[in-house]
Amino acid sequence: QVHLVESGGGSVQAGGSLRLSCAASGDTFSDYCMAWFRQGPGQEREWVGTIFADGSTANYADSVKGRFTISRDNARNTLSLQMDSLKPEDGAMYYCAARSRRNFCSVITMTTSERVEYWGQGTQVAVSS
Repeated sequence: QVHLVESGGGSVQAGGSLRLSCAASGDTFSDYCMAWFRQGPGQEREWVGTIFADGSTANYADSVKGRFTISRDNARNTLSLQMDSLKPEDGAMYYCAARSRRNFCSVITMTTSERVEYWGQGTQVAVSS
């Protein structure tokens, strides 16, 4: 089992940048594929991107490709989301998510909420125009 805690959310103007972090504890962090999801008010939870357990590959939703970058530091048990060129529609609650390699995970398949085993509590991002 892994426990996830997000941080770094806040308010930013459109065109600005923000960096979110997710601290993991419990099980071996490098055994998990990690992802970011987001959910705006009255909206479904939306996949943002996934990074493989060893950090070798990542996959992104079209809506954020080229603007957002996921990275991880397995030595420090942390996951990051660098968000650049932010748009008002990027405003949402952002969630860190994990799925164990023991239950099979990949950057291609870990793109829906159903594939997630563990969730963080979320961190709020607001983007003003």
